[in-house]
Amino acid sequence: MKAYLLAAMVSAGFLASSLTASAADGSAILQSQCASCHALTQPENTSLDRLWERKGPDLYYAGVKFNKPWLVEWLQDPVRIRPAGEFYRKHIKKGDKGDVVDESTLTVHPKLAQADAEAAADALMALKGPEGLIETGKYDADKKPSPMAKMLFTKLRGCYACHSIGGGKGGLSGSSLETAGDRLQPDFIYSYIKDPQKIDKGIWMPKLKISEQDLQNLTGYIAQLKGKEGK
Repeated sequence: MKAYLLAAMVSAGFLASSLTASAADGSAILQSQCASCHALTQPENTSLDRLWERKGPDLYYAGVKFNKPWLVEWLQDPVRIRPAGEFYRKHIKKGDKGDVVDESTLTVHPKLAQADAEAAADALMALKGPEGLIETGKYDADKKPSPMAKMLFTKLRGCYACHSIGGGKGGLSGSSLETAGDRLQPDFIYSYIKDPQKIDKGIWMPKLKISEQDLQNLTGYIAQLKGKEGK
């Protein structure tokens, strides 16, 4: 019995040290793979110059933005979320019928092995940003968006001009929302629509004068976009 207990204790100690190492590895992966393009701590410089020059979106609040299962999957096989890059004006060229994305100017996001992706996702989920950055509990997930929600997105609130929902529909200057429901937490969607400048100072997405009902409907519509085209 004593030998069994000793073996169990050794095994538990090994597991605990492995978990600690994994967490440490996740932080190290962020520093080596992500820090050159993404802010992992809240930047002091919030000028437009800094915003226009950054290579990727800030990640210091990744833990209140992303869903972990999506992060683990995406880090292993990244698919471009921003069709025209972080700042679209740098990655477009004239086409026959208007501006098109210049693929030659866009960099490929590195892929991580599964274990590294899981460790990096854990480290990212620990980055919560300053208290109060995201409004929690305001979105009513139990209430389905009205039939007008899609029209709010595509016609009445201008979202379609910048954001794609897949199938070649929508704009290219903002992030694709085709898989937004898999990628983003509803509280983040709600908060970002309500006041994008609070979360991402100087960002070109405008702060809309929007009713609470429309805010709920837009959040609900975007939150149910999970890779299915044309919703």
